[in-house]
Amino acid sequence: MTTPLRQVGMRRPGAILTADHRRWHYTKPVDADGLQRQYQHFVDLLEADKVEIAWLPDDPADELADSIFTYDPSFVIDAGAIILRPGKTLRRGEAELHRAFYRGRMPIVGSIEAPGLIEGGDCLWLNPSTLAVGRGFRTNQAGIDQLRAIVEPEGIAVEGYDLPYGRGPEACLHLLSVVSPLDENLALVHTPLLPTALYQRMLDLGYGLLNAPAAEFEASFGLNLNVLATGPRRCIAVEGFPRTLALLRDAGCRVATFRADELCIPCEGGPTCLTRPLRRG
Repeated sequence: MTTPLRQVGMRRPGAILTADHRRWHYTKPVDADGLQRQYQHFVDLLEADKVEIAWLPDDPADELADSIFTYDPSFVIDAGAIILRPGKTLRRGEAELHRAFYRGRMPIVGSIEAPGLIEGGDCLWLNPSTLAVGRGFRTNQAGIDQLRAIVEPEGIAVEGYDLPYGRGPEACLHLLSVVSPLDENLALVHTPLLPTALYQRMLDLGYGLLNAPAAEFEASFGLNLNVLATGPRRCIAVEGFPRTLALLRDAGCRVATFRADELCIPCEGGPTCLTRPLRRG
């Protein structure tokens, strides 16, 4: 998750621009102009880091407001793509959007089927052959079992970890809401919500864990911790949280920032969520 990022799948803002914030569990009405400006700034930062963007087709009429958060409806391993099944009911239609995107681009090696649920934000690579998956409101045991059956023949072990209740079933609490890899042995974490067993596992694997300031985690609805690594200790983060940024820079990270008070913080999705990594290395 921290080797140089070469290509990502993204989708431009469409249905989100007119979305009912109460229906989609956003914290405020959408400011369409502000959201689009901030999205373009994020795109500019990716392109400045020489990341190629593969665009998913636009269709604002499909009413898939969360579809700009392309990390969640699919997952990519060396053998190809896996189509996931989001736990947020309003996002279920995104699975077929991603399936169509991958056709002709890479093999589709599996799909999560009912009653299984998995969102990409609950999937964390601990190393190239070990995948940690958070079990909570967006991902269930049936989904983890199906994912394990797909990836184990490819030499990938799956480890399940229970997530806490957090702000409840309507809020978005992914595993990647509480841990963001920065290097092969370094991660930014919010320890109060990090599964204890995963905390111990990461220490056993030799990780250094940077504890994000709790006050900034609460003020940002967790988005200060949502950091996208575009390379080892090279990342994109949300601006406005100086103690978190200082922590990253003191650890030797090169950090680019963008304003995200319209794009990310109200909509429960940060820079990692806005991309589906397709190729690293």
